[in-house]
Amino acid sequence: MKYHTKETQSKLTPKSALQILKEGNLRFINNLKLSRNLLEQAGYTAEKQYPFAIILSCIDSRTSSELIFDQGLGDIFSVRIAGNIINEDILGSMEFACKIAGAKIILVLGHTECGAIKGACDHIELGNLTALLSKIQPAVYDEKTEVKNRNSSNKKFVEKVTIINIHRTVEGIEQRSAILKEMIEKGEVIILGAIHEIVTGRVVFFEN
Repeated sequence: MKYHTKETQSKLTPKSALQILKEGNLRFINNLKLSRNLLEQAGYTAEKQYPFAIILSCIDSRTSSELIFDQGLGDIFSVRIAGNIINEDILGSMEFACKIAGAKIILVLGHTECGAIKGACDHIELGNLTALLSKIQPAVYDEKTEVKNRNSSNKKFVEKVTIINIHRTVEGIEQRSAILKEMIEKGEVIILGAIHEIVTGRVVFFEN
């Protein structure tokens, strides 16, 4: 497919949208990315876009959603912020993506070796970063199993906090957006978390 149209987007179900992401990641980790003419896609989607997914991920330079899911221009909405946290602006963007633009899936994508998670684990305070990391702190406190070295030197601790933070973000989206919650309950959209393994490129989806 060269690009998504209103017709192709409308035919997708949330489940099939998830499958597209899975297949794209499989191509990525096997270095079998699809051949695309991005300039041509830019022309086709210049007047209208029909992305099938919105992905909230970290700003980390190694975890671009378009690359690790092997997607082209016009395929996904990509929201990036350190620690894949949420705020009102991000929630509004998600509501636009799903309610107005027709996206079928919301994916909260964390990743291994996350600097923001490590910063929260170390209780870093630095300018405006302090407020950002404070949004991750609840995940740090929620992690109860690691009793020693509760800082970034403990890889297991960091990994567990990373996963808790992903789940908290997913829950926060449903709790703070009545629009998205209703769409999810009606089966119009699905929401789930996932973690990107930086070393392998593999994305592990947290499915119920």
